[in-house]
Amino acid sequence: MVKEVRASHILIKTEEKAKEILGRLRLGESFEKLAIENSLCPSKKRGGDLGWFGRQKMVREFEIAAFNLKKGEISQPIKTQFGWHIIKLVDSK
Repeated sequence: MVKEVRASHILIKTEEKAKEILGRLRLGESFEKLAIENSLCPSKKRGGDLGWFGRQKMVREFEIAAFNLKKGEISQPIKTQFGWHIIKLVDSK
C-alpha cells in the first residue's frame, strides 16, 4: 500500500485554463516550465514540486487524485477550494 507520494502540481483559477494547459502538456511541453509560467501556488518556483506527503496532508480531492496516479502520470483537472489543479505523480513509496 502506498504510504507517501511525491507530486507536482499546477494551480489555475479556471477549468478552461486548466484544460488548455493539460492540452499543452499532452503535446509534450514541460510540466515544470508550465508550472513556473502559470501556477498560482508558491510551489511554482520549484516547477510545481510539492515534495513528499502522506494521506490527510492535502485537501481530500487532491489527495484522492494524487494517490490514484501512477508514477509519471498526469491527472485531469481537479477542482478544490483553491482552484483547478493538474497533478503529476513524481514517485510513491
